[in-house]
Amino acid sequence: MKVWLLFIFIATGLCSCNTESGHDKPQKSESNGTPVIEFSKLEHDFGKIKEGEKVACVFTFMNSGDNDLLISSATTSCGCTVPEFDNKPVPPGEGGKIEVVFDSSYRNGAQNKTIVIRSNASQQSVVLRIKAEVITNN
Repeated sequence: MKVWLLFIFIATGLCSCNTESGHDKPQKSESNGTPVIEFSKLEHDFGKIKEGEKVACVFTFMNSGDNDLLISSATTSCGCTVPEFDNKPVPPGEGGKIEVVFDSSYRNGAQNKTIVIRSNASQQSVVLRIKAEVITNN
């Protein structure tokens, strides 16, 4: 008898997990929009630089969506590349910037680095790239 009651209890629980009702789904209100991040460029080429130089560039973006844009992270492919950004919300129609500093110390030859920007935008991640040709001092 106990086994039978346990079976009914488990079966009822499993069946209820797959049911969907309109009340369980989050409702999107008409006032909630989606931010859209648009960069003016996705790549920067520093050209030829001397080994040991620190060079920087700025990637600018606009929020062309209809809700505040919030950048949550900027991660790089290498510790020699450091991104800086403001973590304040960017209202619709306004812009922001991400500054990227590349340290060419102990580097030689062609350098290709990526910066992955994560945000609450419709495109949740964007990849930025920097390039340089590092010339060693002989």
